[in-house]
Amino acid sequence: MLDIVGVSVLHDNYVWLAHDAASGETAVIDPAVAGPVLEAATSRGWKITQILNTHWHPDHVGGNADIVAATGAKVTGPQAEAAKIPHISRAVVEGDLVQIGSNIGRVIDCPAHTAGHNAYAFEGALFCGDTLFAMGCGRLFEGTAEQMHAALAKFMALPPRTLVYCAHEYTQSNARFALTVEPENDALVRRAEAVDRLRERGDPTVPFSLAMEAATNPFVRAGSVAELARRRAAKDAFMG
Repeated sequence: MLDIVGVSVLHDNYVWLAHDAASGETAVIDPAVAGPVLEAATSRGWKITQILNTHWHPDHVGGNADIVAATGAKVTGPQAEAAKIPHISRAVVEGDLVQIGSNIGRVIDCPAHTAGHNAYAFEGALFCGDTLFAMGCGRLFEGTAEQMHAALAKFMALPPRTLVYCAHEYTQSNARFALTVEPENDALVRRAEAVDRLRERGDPTVPFSLAMEAATNPFVRAGSVAELARRRAAKDAFMG
C-alpha cells in the first residue's frame, strides 16, 4: 500500500505525496508549487521520481518545472491537455496504467471541470483533482453537467472503502450547501458537525471515503435527492 501525505499550499490546495517504501519511489500528485513539496519529501527521506497531473490548471501544474529541475521526475498527465502541462513526458487516456513501485493505478477519464481532466485510481486510493470533493464536485469550467454526472458515476463504482484524495479543502462550505438540499439526512448532519469541529482545530477533512460520499454528497445522490424533491412537491401540493 502507498504511504500518502498531504502538503497544504496556497489558500486551500492539497498536494499529495504517494510513497512506495519497498522501491523508494515517490509520486507527487498535482503540485501547485514546488518548495513546500520538495521540503516535505526531503524531511521524510523520500525521493520524488514522478509527477501525476490530473488537469492543466496552474494550481495543479505550477510546481512541475521546479520539481523536475530538482529531481528529474517524469511527468504524466491527460493526453487531451498535454499541450498545456509543463514538462509532460507521458500522456495518458482512460484504461492506461501508472505505477508507483509495485502499486498499479488505473487512469480514469473524467472531463467536466476541464475538457481533458483525468484521475488516478490505485487500490484504496483515488486521486481525483477537482472532480469530486467532500460533499461536492468541481465547477464546470469546460465541460457539462452530464459529463460530471458520468464522471462521478465512474468513481462511485470503485470500492466504497476507497479513500478520496482531492485537491482542495472545500468541505465546510460544501457541507453547508448539502444541508440545504437534504436537511433531514442524519448522516449528513453528523458529518457536517464533525467537519466543523475539525476545521475549528485547523485539521484537514481530506481524505474521505466513497462510502461517506454515497451517504452525504448530493451530487452522487442525485436519484435520492430527486425523489426527495418529488415527495416535497407532492406534500406541498397536498397541503396547498
